[in-house]
Amino acid sequence: MASSQDAWYLSLLGLAEHFRISSPPDIKKCIQCLHAVFTFKPPNRVEARTHLQLGNILLTHTKNIDLARNYLEQAWLLSQNINAFDDVKFEAASVLASVYEQQQQKNLSKSILRRAIELSQHTVYWHCRLLFQLAQIHASERDYELACSLLSVGVDYAHISSAHYTRVLFLLSRCMLMLIDKKFSEVLPLLNQAGHLVEVWQGNQYQKEYLKVFFLVLQVCHYLMAGQVKSVKPCLKQLQQSIQTIMQPSWPSDEVVSGSNVGDMFIWMPKEHLYVLVYLVTVMHSMQAGYMEKAQKYTDKALMQIDKLKIMDNSGILCALQLMLVEHMVMCRLVMGHKCVALTHMANACALCAANPQLLRSHRPQLHVLLGLYAMSMNCMQAAEQQFNAAILTSQERDLWTFANLNLGIVYLRGKREAEFTALLERINPENLPSHSHSLRAAAYYVLGLQSFFQSRHNEAKRFLRETLKMANAEDSNRLTSCSLVLLGHIFLSLGNSRESMNMVTPAMQLASKIPDVHVQLWASAILRDLYRMCGDPARENEAYQMHCNFSQMLLKDHFQSSQMPEHNLIFWTEGDLPPLPPPSTSSQLL
Repeated sequence: MASSQDAWYLSLLGLAEHFRISSPPDIKKCIQCLHAVFTFKPPNRVEARTHLQLGNILLTHTKNIDLARNYLEQAWLLSQNINAFDDVKFEAASVLASVYEQQQQKNLSKSILRRAIELSQHTVYWHCRLLFQLAQIHASERDYELACSLLSVGVDYAHISSAHYTRVLFLLSRCMLMLIDKKFSEVLPLLNQAGHLVEVWQGNQYQKEYLKVFFLVLQVCHYLMAGQVKSVKPCLKQLQQSIQTIMQPSWPSDEVVSGSNVGDMFIWMPKEHLYVLVYLVTVMHSMQAGYMEKAQKYTDKALMQIDKLKIMDNSGILCALQLMLVEHMVMCRLVMGHKCVALTHMANACALCAANPQLLRSHRPQLHVLLGLYAMSMNCMQAAEQQFNAAILTSQERDLWTFANLNLGIVYLRGKREAEFTALLERINPENLPSHSHSLRAAAYYVLGLQSFFQSRHNEAKRFLRETLKMANAEDSNRLTSCSLVLLGHIFLSLGNSRESMNMVTPAMQLASKIPDVHVQLWASAILRDLYRMCGDPARENEAYQMHCNFSQMLLKDHFQSSQMPEHNLIFWTEGDLPPLPPPSTSSQLL
């Protein structure tokens, strides 16, 4: 039978819970009931637990984060010296650390987590969870070395504690951070080790499939980051099959997947988020391979899934996945010659960033690159130059920095600014490019070929472009292939070699139509018109001329409409807050 002290405490708790789960909830009365507990001067255990409950309810149901923080601090302070009180003690530490992080007080957050990790070594679940949390904070500060070191501690601790599933989660998380940090040579042995552990897994088969998806996502990302579009195909196919297995109605909930072992109660991300992530890496592959319509189709499906999920869950990871999908759509639409739609996507990307300062901080360089690409397509070369320079100044991402520099090089070449291009040359020289990306190195050869072409050094241009073709063909980088072929066709035309020119431009046109890349089609149709005239074929000459006129008119109409849109003024934003924009369109209207 409960003591009288237990009785009043349990009564107040029951009443508080009743108000919390009422429809609609009466949070004010719930808080009043919990607060009434303190008037009875309860024992430390009861007081600490009540402080934790109040802190959690205020965080969930109100905007009073400072008061919530105050209650959580009290819960942590009181519970530290109470034995056998792990759940309250470590939940208070974990939630309080999250609050400090939210308030940009990461040093306080790290300090409390380090102390909690020290105290939790006898509690497998909390020790692992707190290690993950502290590693995440260091990763958000780009201190990948320290984050990896904490995850390595987790790998060993989980192994000793027989938490085999969590051991692989720690290992894969470490691989993920090493990929982000571009430690490609170091990550391969670890990724192979993780892959072997997944392959020989003898435990829960649901866990095996889940770990397999995590592993395959990392493997696909590894290939895509290296620009190896062709090599990634088998892994991507496996990943798509695995996610279909996980998304079947018969698949259990995430709680069942994480298992009964107290040390294994973790997942990397919910299966619904994994589903969107697989769509995203598929879109990335389609873009790199030069299949714009495929990329569009998968983006459409992913955005519809995100719209459904956001009704119940507007988490940061969903917003980040949505932003990356929209960014890819901007590039996709620019290639297809749909600048108006690209601008609408751009406005949506900006709206997502304006609503989430953390997203703006992490994606600002990408926004500048996209605006630079749009400005280039509008022949606003000064704005394009400013956007690429803004991206270079704000980015710590090596591949993005290289991509911006390559496009800046094209801006200088188109403006006949040889001195500026020469000053940039060292940063985009494919022989010592600070990037491991196969496709970026191929693109660098293309830019050198373009420079040689503009300087009428045709043999040198051919040499560079053949290198681009060799690399692009090896990995099915169709867009680079079509650009190189059409430029080679232009070079052979300049040299009066109509046969070789035709051999280059015909496949370029076919490939560009398949992508579809309107700008390459426009360029190729102009060359074909000249070639047919040289060959004395007026019917085909007229056909090519008509084709050129159609592409030209379509682009001019779109160009004019884009220039009239209020979003066009984004090309002048290089610093400070994002400028105000019209309300964003819904994803279904965009596609």
